[in-house]
Amino acid sequence: MTARRTFHRLAAGLVAAAALASLAGPATAQAAAPAFDGPLRVVVGYAPGGATDRVARIVADRLTVRLGVPVVVDNKAGAGGRLAAQQLKNAPAGQNVVMVANPAVMVVAPLVFKDNGYDPERDFQPISNVNNYEFGLAVGAAVPVKQLTHLLAWMKANPEKANVGVPATGSLPHFFALMLGQKAHVKTEVVGYRGSAGVLTDLIGGQIPIAVDTFDGLLPQYESGKLRILAMSGTKRSPFAPDVPTFKEAGLDLSAMGWNAFFAPASMPRDKVDRLAREIREVMQEPDTQRKFTDAKMLPVVSTRAETEAMVKAFRAQWAPIIQTSGYQP
Repeated sequence: MTARRTFHRLAAGLVAAAALASLAGPATAQAAAPAFDGPLRVVVGYAPGGATDRVARIVADRLTVRLGVPVVVDNKAGAGGRLAAQQLKNAPAGQNVVMVANPAVMVVAPLVFKDNGYDPERDFQPISNVNNYEFGLAVGAAVPVKQLTHLLAWMKANPEKANVGVPATGSLPHFFALMLGQKAHVKTEVVGYRGSAGVLTDLIGGQIPIAVDTFDGLLPQYESGKLRILAMSGTKRSPFAPDVPTFKEAGLDLSAMGWNAFFAPASMPRDKVDRLAREIREVMQEPDTQRKFTDAKMLPVVSTRAETEAMVKAFRAQWAPIIQTSGYQP
């Protein structure tokens, strides 16, 4: 009798253990298995050290941990980021590769180049926006103007002198300067440079009176007192320079933002894109990730895939008329 009871107890224990194993098994197997099906390559269309490159590396470091596979940033500089986009478009369906791109690649280039080599809506899938950035309007410290309204009045009175320096022709600062001119009914003569260093040197030295650049690009010289930022393009003041008013606060109803977002090739399976979107969203919610962005004077963004897609569409609708009517030819 005792042996029979012992047998029944043992059998019951085995059944219970099997039931628990069946419940825990998939989760245990999922935890033990690699979180992704192979290494992930993150393509950046610019040289190392720039804003887009820094964004990619901050996120890639955390994705390596979350996905359980190596996530490597691959800099494919050339043609203003278009070379990387062309390579991503042609990536085989089984290749784990994505790209971090900004509006210059996804919005501006397709509107100004006749043979761009890719269609941003047809050839790519938005994954996740990870940071936004604003633009600033600056004057040299020696320029006596201290308010935007005074500067606009001076530009109207002196159109032949109202040259606006930008870090590159065909860049977002270039088209933002044109947007500013349209909104303020002021003719703006845009002078393109080869990067921010050149335009800031001439602004500080007095060779040009005005410059438009990304807000984070202007901040170091602003903090050192070598230039004044009269207004910034966000809808609210920047935490990095809270004393600088928005354009609306300064008297002109104007706002605009740039961004860096992750994109996948159209060939990547939907479930894989969705997985990456979820993981990147989780990464962007981590306090340490947000700290790294703010330390670099960048605004982190937590975004879903649907929100990213809507953001890109809205951005095209806002900027396309400015770019198309500008007459800009690369």
